[in-house]
Amino acid sequence: MKNLLSLLLLFVFFIGYSQIPVNYYSSATGSGYTLKTQLKNIIKNGHIDQGYGSLYDGYIKTDNDNFYENDNTVLDMYSENPNGNDPYNYQHNQRNCGNYNSENDCYNREHVFPQGFFNENLPMRSDIHHVIPTDGYVNWRRSNFPFGEVSNASWTSDNGSKVGTNTFDSFKGTVFEPINEFKGDIARMLLYFATRYEDEVLNSSWDDHDSSESNPLNGSKNQFYESWYIRLLHKWHIQDPVNQREIVRNNEAYKYQGNRNPFIDHPEYVAQIWGNVLSTKIVDLDNSVKMYPNPSEGNSLFFKTSETVTIQIFTILGKQILSQKI
Repeated sequence: MKNLLSLLLLFVFFIGYSQIPVNYYSSATGSGYTLKTQLKNIIKNGHIDQGYGSLYDGYIKTDNDNFYENDNTVLDMYSENPNGNDPYNYQHNQRNCGNYNSENDCYNREHVFPQGFFNENLPMRSDIHHVIPTDGYVNWRRSNFPFGEVSNASWTSDNGSKVGTNTFDSFKGTVFEPINEFKGDIARMLLYFATRYEDEVLNSSWDDHDSSESNPLNGSKNQFYESWYIRLLHKWHIQDPVNQREIVRNNEAYKYQGNRNPFIDHPEYVAQIWGNVLSTKIVDLDNSVKMYPNPSEGNSLFFKTSETVTIQIFTILGKQILSQKI
């Protein structure tokens, strides 16, 4: 049994990054799949479907590049180069797909959870929390493959996203691997989807689960995805924690359609819900650990355990600053 203690380090000064409404998560008091259902009720309440055609206008706020080139182009996770010049860019509401034969022809609306699996039903089809702007050709190359990790790519995009055989865990089919910069974003989008649509997943119009195919559903509303997929998403969630760009997107999505992604606001919910799949024991600690003054040193936290544990400490912005086995 692996023990994972994730502490959210709260500094005395308040960083005004978040626009979470007061008491938005006050009813999220459970654990495990009870917590998941409580979160579903929270994020379903107030969710207004703005329609599929409105997404391009929504992207002007949710997916505007104010973080890399800072040039107000479309922030496309499938073409963005976070460490240099992008291979190409799109202006908002220009070169919307249409037809395409290669990268840099046009951009369209990518369903992080493929819309074919839920028969293109609403509101899933137009939910901006998991429908993002991407290059049309790369979107086509991704197809309906699940996300995964690839050693030997059969195809690589201009920004380094890959298609190939999965090397992570038990699934050996074809997958799509985005670049490291956006793996956590994609993981939290998929976990949002598993929470928001836990009631809809058993609808007869959704694709049936088949472990030999690309559909990663496990056939239940609670766990939602196959175990290997949960473990992958959790790995990416930890390796690529929430950053300011993702917080801004969540805030803008809330303004656009009236609900939030709880795994951006509360990254700790992931292990609290799917801990049984992750072989993770959740150890109850104080909800917050205050370190002051800032910068702080010499503070101590004591707890008793006879097992080896991993301590992970994050800043309030989600940046991991410590990971250590004790």
